[in-house]
Amino acid sequence: MKRISWILILLFLIGGISLTGMDTKEKRRILEELLPHEVHGWEAKGKDELYNPQTIFNYIDGAGEVYRSYSFTFLLARRYSKENQPDIVADVFEMSSSRDAYGVFTHDLEGEDAGVGRGSTYKGGLLSFWKDRFFVSLYAEEETEETKKALFLLGEKVASSIQSEGEMPDIVALLPQEDLVEKSVHYFHNHLILNYHFYVSDENILLLDQETEAALGTYREKNEKSHLLVVRYPEEAMASQAFKSFTGAYMPDAKEVGLVQTEDMKWTAAEVKRNFVIIVFNAPSVPFARDIVEKVVNIIE
Repeated sequence: MKRISWILILLFLIGGISLTGMDTKEKRRILEELLPHEVHGWEAKGKDELYNPQTIFNYIDGAGEVYRSYSFTFLLARRYSKENQPDIVADVFEMSSSRDAYGVFTHDLEGEDAGVGRGSTYKGGLLSFWKDRFFVSLYAEEETEETKKALFLLGEKVASSIQSEGEMPDIVALLPQEDLVEKSVHYFHNHLILNYHFYVSDENILLLDQETEAALGTYREKNEKSHLLVVRYPEEAMASQAFKSFTGAYMPDAKEVGLVQTEDMKWTAAEVKRNFVIIVFNAPSVPFARDIVEKVVNIIE
């Protein structure tokens, strides 16, 4: 049994197996091994806490639904302390896939690039990054030069413990790069997350669920900002149904299918292609809207 356990750990570290299916004790041990006991004089304090999708609200109140929407499996929380210094809290989330680790990272992209993992941000004592199927949040209860140094050292140690890089969602590559605003791309599954980044409707008129994948990006044309949404459905019939639902609810008075001018004199254009629905919101002109939709269609084809 001991030999089998070490084989499981080895496979996990090289990215060959997820924590799903292992017992909770084993999951805790593997997640704990990603975190060092000490960094820059800060030492682990107290007992690590382990949370799952059912218990996460005991630790994170309102934001728990965000992590659940990205199908996280477990969260390990560890507190570090150093005499006469603010505490540091490390949260390590194991998601169901590297795509969802990337997705939850894109939920909040404010801050400077920290150069940790596959993507990272640092702002006001909070260092976040993703790598493979992990999303890691490192937080100092008060930002100082010492805590900032410790956070970056801790981040580098955790990232180096994760051997596999992980894959970004391929749907992100459907967003044309020209005029795309830096740090504006979000990946998600459901309409609650969509509405957080760009409000569309209280109702789920795009029929989004955990089986759909969506990428949202912001584009700048001179001083005008537009938003491009690309959604992939499991089947073409579902995409057609979603397109019909969206156009019926969002643009019922459109004179042309999939194209309408809104009250702010901006344009919304929508098209269905195979199992994708492509929508441009707040376009400054019809040519701009049609051009960006056509670019996505060409990438799909």
